Amino acid sequence: MLKYILCDTGNTKFEEEMDMAFCNSLEEVQKFFENDRFAFDNNMRVEAYGKNYSKCSFMVEDVHRNAMGSVMGGAIFTLADFTFAVASNWEKPGTVSLSSSITYTGVCKGNKVIAEANCVKDGRSTCTYLVSVRDELGNKIATVLINGFKKQEF
Repeated sequence: MLKYILCDTGNTKFEEEMDMAFCNSLEEVQKFFENDRFAFDNNMRVEAYGKNYSKCSFMVEDVHRNAMGSVMGGAIFTLADFTFAVASNWEKPGTVSLSSSITYTGVCKGNKVIAEANCVKDGRSTCTYLVSVRDELGNKIATVLINGFKKQEF
């Protein structure tokens, strides 16, 4: 039996020994990651998750814009980092970012920014994810390569 911290529908977590994933539904994943306060307070939400994968997004609001009226690079990076966190932690928490490299490839022309994280390498103590960021119109905004470290204890 593996020991995991399970999500519930409240703001509390409890421990139980069971042979199962960390979170068992999209609602549990969303509820758990509401505790990522900066992302949640900036209206970033989990849309989908799967084995070494997640999809997150935010609707563009004034708070996300820079002085020129475009979506701020920091908002785009935060979404990519949050998407990595969901993909690498929803099954078993404890992975943290070691390094990130972002390349901005275009501007957001739509009203929604969407990021998808996919695992490139899942090793014993480290992992690598590629996060693609686009708008709902399909315009590519950025590509982010993130290396993570799997902490031994959460």
